Amino acid sequence: MITPTALPGRPGIVQRVARDLGPGSYVNLGVGIPVDVLPLLRHRPDIFVHSENGVLGMRTLDPDEATDDNMVNAGKMPVGAHEGAAFFHHADSFAMMRGGHLDACVLGAYQASASGDLANWSLGRPDAANTVGGAMDLVVGAKQVWVTMEHLTHQGKPRILPECTLPLTGVGVVNRVYTDKATLHIVDGTVIVAELVGDTTFDELVDITPVPLIDRPVEREQGQALHPRQVG
Repeated sequence: MITPTALPGRPGIVQRVARDLGPGSYVNLGVGIPVDVLPLLRHRPDIFVHSENGVLGMRTLDPDEATDDNMVNAGKMPVGAHEGAAFFHHADSFAMMRGGHLDACVLGAYQASASGDLANWSLGRPDAANTVGGAMDLVVGAKQVWVTMEHLTHQGKPRILPECTLPLTGVGVVNRVYTDKATLHIVDGTVIVAELVGDTTFDELVDITPVPLIDRPVEREQGQALHPRQVG
């Protein structure tokens, strides 16, 4: 049986993502929930955070550190740089993304399917802002695609579905889904429940997730991180 982990909600999501990034990882953090992982990596210079606008080695600012209008991430948030960070042209940045040089990208999402399809750029409504950004480039190039989102919509509808109903960002690209209820691994069209969150039970998760779920907890020692190159 799966033993539930602590810290429900968004803080728990970002904590689990930060925990699972192994030493030496090159990772891109998308807007929304993923960018909240960055503060947890402040003292992890062994993890190299990439931004689409041409930064590798990005970090959060220290509390007393002055902002620099020229030093921002792709979401235009002020950031700092670790010693040894690199800056490069936008085209080079996208070549890194498309060329398979990132170990993982962590993206927010509206929906994910049991087969690993991702929908994160459009709500399919003419009155809603639709912004692809670099997501389509990231999901075809990164070695691992990790999705962060709340398990249910504000209307209580599931976000993990047999098939996405919103416009797709990528087909069969998602490897992991981190929600406020569980961590799920998608392997060959199978959705594996790696861990539960808070007081969520496996039966409760089944009730709110309209896809077949496999109960297979991931065993890890205290403080052990899973390297992004490990599939599943």
